[in-house]
Amino acid sequence: MKANIFPAIRLTAVCLLFFSGIYTLIVWSVAQLAPNKGKGAIVTTNGKTYYSNIGQKFTEDKYFYSRPSAVGYNAAGAGGSNKGPSNPDYLKEVQARIDTFLVHNPGIQKSAIPSDIVTASGGGLDPHISVQAANIQIKRIAKIRAISEENLQQLIISNTEKPLGGILGTERINVLKLNIALDNLK
Repeated sequence: MKANIFPAIRLTAVCLLFFSGIYTLIVWSVAQLAPNKGKGAIVTTNGKTYYSNIGQKFTEDKYFYSRPSAVGYNAAGAGGSNKGPSNPDYLKEVQARIDTFLVHNPGIQKSAIPSDIVTASGGGLDPHISVQAANIQIKRIAKIRAISEENLQQLIISNTEKPLGGILGTERINVLKLNIALDNLK
């Protein structure tokens, strides 16, 4: 027994020292090299501070809608719903989102709705929508804000983020930044 317990105690002490001290220091040091020293992507507008790397809730018709959140946009509890595509509760939730979207965007066909505008991401806090999800909302916003559809299209183009290195991922739009730019249109 003594042959096993002392190595286990030593291993525990080494792991405790490494993971609570050395590893933490390494992660903190790397974060200091990141923009804003690892404190998130902060955007300040009109005296309010937002984190552009965390999904924000936009449901007013005068704004581009954000992607739904499985965690109510609570960054302290990030995570998906853990409900599969055959779960009846999940299907009802997605159908309710589709119905709501169609009410607020008349003239849009159900088949034209991009999935990211009615389904939550795996982490539940995705701050981005696809270019298609932004384009499908142009008519509603143009009508409410009395802005030409061409101006909104240009706004979408100027706020489109390209794939990492031109090959990794898809084009996407940060909804918070897009809506701030929308509010700043003259």
